[in-house]
Amino acid sequence: MSRNRYDIDETLERHLDFSKLGRMGVYIKPHIGKMLVALVLIALSSVLSLVVPALLQTVIDEIIPQGEAGMRRLLEVSFMAIGAILLSALFSTLRNVLMAHVGQEVIYSIRRDLFAHLQELPFSYYDSRPHGKILVRVVNYVNSVSDTMTNGILNAIVDLLNIIFIAIFMFSMNVTLTLYVLAGLPILIGVTLVMKKYQKKFNFEQNNKNSNLTAYTCEAIAGTKVTEIFARQEENMNIFLRLNRLYHRAWMRMAMTSNMMSPVTELLKQMAVGLVYVAGAVLLGHATGAPAVPVGVLVAMGTYASRFWQPFVSLANIYTNFITTLSYLERIFQTMDEPVEIESKPDAVSPDELKGEVEFRHVTFGYEAGQVVLPDLCLSIPAGQSVALVGETGSGKSTIVSLISRFYRVPDGCLFIDGRDINDLSLPWLRRHMGVMLQDSFIFSGSIADNIRYGKLDATDEEVQAAARAVCADEFIREMPDGYDTFVTERGGVLSQGQKQLIAFARTLLSDPAILILDEATSSIDAKTERLLQKGIEALLRGRTSILIAHRLSTIRRCDCIYYLDHGKILESGTHDELMALGGHYHHLCTVQSEE
Repeated sequence: MSRNRYDIDETLERHLDFSKLGRMGVYIKPHIGKMLVALVLIALSSVLSLVVPALLQTVIDEIIPQGEAGMRRLLEVSFMAIGAILLSALFSTLRNVLMAHVGQEVIYSIRRDLFAHLQELPFSYYDSRPHGKILVRVVNYVNSVSDTMTNGILNAIVDLLNIIFIAIFMFSMNVTLTLYVLAGLPILIGVTLVMKKYQKKFNFEQNNKNSNLTAYTCEAIAGTKVTEIFARQEENMNIFLRLNRLYHRAWMRMAMTSNMMSPVTELLKQMAVGLVYVAGAVLLGHATGAPAVPVGVLVAMGTYASRFWQPFVSLANIYTNFITTLSYLERIFQTMDEPVEIESKPDAVSPDELKGEVEFRHVTFGYEAGQVVLPDLCLSIPAGQSVALVGETGSGKSTIVSLISRFYRVPDGCLFIDGRDINDLSLPWLRRHMGVMLQDSFIFSGSIADNIRYGKLDATDEEVQAAARAVCADEFIREMPDGYDTFVTERGGVLSQGQKQLIAFARTLLSDPAILILDEATSSIDAKTERLLQKGIEALLRGRTSILIAHRLSTIRRCDCIYYLDHGKILESGTHDELMALGGHYHHLCTVQSEE
C-alpha cells in the first residue's frame, strides 16, 4: 500500500513522456474537424492583420507623394485596411468561440472517464492516498490539460504560421533588413535550451507542492470539528503555513524560469526593431549613397520586426504550459491506469436468486504486504441464518464483512456465495442483493427522502416512509421543517449522529437485500430508541442471511450463532446461552459489559 500523504511528494517521471500525448489524442480526435476550421479562421485572421502594415507602406511610399491626386486611392486603401481589421477580429472571435466549445467537450470527456474509473477502484486505492490529491486531478488538472491540448496546440501552430507569414512579408519587402531581424534567433535558441531543464524541474516541484497543499486543505476542512474539540487550530495553521510556503517557493522558482523568456524575447525584439531603423536609415544609405530605403518600407519593416518576435514570447509560454501539462497528464492517466481489482469477469454469472449461503475456505488476507489480518479463516454461514461477530477492536470483524461485500479481493483461499466462488458472480448483481450498513453513516446532500431512496431509486414515497417507520425514524423526520423533503447538507450537518444512523438503516432496509450486513448499526442510537428498534431489526433479519457486528451485546443475543474472534481467528462459536455456559471469552466480554 502506498504511503502517499499530504506532506510527501508524488513520484513523477523526470523525462518528458510524449506517449501521453497519443492517449490524449483519443479525446481530441472527435473534434479535429472543428479544430481545423478554427485553424483556418485564425490563419485568415493573422494574414489579414499582416496586410495592414503592407497597406501602410503603400500609403506612405506611393499615395501620399501623389498629393490630392491620390485621395481616391487613399480612401480605397483605408477601407481595405478597416475591412481587414474587422474581418481579422471577426475570424478571431469565431475561432475563440469554437475552441471554447471544443475545450469544454474535451474536459467533459476526460472528467467523465476519470470519475467513472474512480468509482470502480477498490477501497485499497482510497485507503492509501489523501482524497485532496485525487480531487485536484479531477478538477484542476483536467482543466489545465484541456486548455493546453486544444488552445495551446492551436496557438502554437498559429504562432509558427505567423512567424512564417511575417518572414515571407519581410523578405518580399527587403531581404537585407529581414536578415537583421533574424540575427537574434541563435541567441533565443541558446537561452531556450538552457532554460528547458530548469523549467521542467521547477514545474514538477510546483505541481507536487500544489497537490500537497490541496490534500491538506481538504483534510483540515473535513476534520474541522475534531480540530476545534482538541484546540488544534494553531498547530494546523502552522502545518498549512509550512505547506503554503513550500508551494509559494516552488511557484516563484517556476515563475522566475518561465518568465525569463519574456524579457529575453522582448530585448531581442527591441534590438531587431532598432537594427531595422539603423540599417535602413544609416548603414544601407551610407553603402549606396542613395536614400536608405523608402520610408514606407522602413515603417512596415519596423512593424513586422516587432510582430515577428511576439510569437516567440507566446511559444515560450506555451512550452512552459506544455511541460506542466505533461506532468498533469501523467497523473491523470496514472489514475486511469490504476487496476480495477474488483470487477466482474467476462463470463460472470447472475443467478435468478441469491439464497445467502456464505463460506470462507482457508482465507488469508492482509491490507498490506507482510501484514495478516485473517490467517487461514474457515467460516460457514447457512442461508437465512443470522450470525454475530464479536471480539476486541482489530480482531478482523469488519474485514470479514468487507470481503463478503467484495470491497477487497481475496488473495489466498476461497470465498463462496451459494456454493459459487464469489469471483464468478457478477459484481453489480451481487451488490444489488446485499445491504451493507457501516458504522459511519454517510449522508449525501439532498432531501431526507432522497437519502433513504438511495437504496432503491425507484421506490415510492409510501415505501420510503414505511422503511423509516420500521426503523423508528418517521417521527423525528416529520418533526423537521419540511418533513421528508427537508434538505440536509453533505454528511448531514443538521442531523445528530443517531438520526443519521437511523436514516442509513432505513436506506438499507428499503433495498430489501438477501444478505444483510450491519456493522455497528446501532452504535450511535440511544438505548430507548434501540429497544424500539429491536422489533424492526428482528423483522429485517427474518428470512435473510444477516451478519451483525456490535459492541452492544443486547443487539445480538437472539442471533442463531455468535462467533468470537481474536486476531482473525475464531476462538468460540455458538448461541448466546451456549457461549455463556462455556464461560470463556464471550462470557468474560458479557460480564465486563454488564458491570459497566
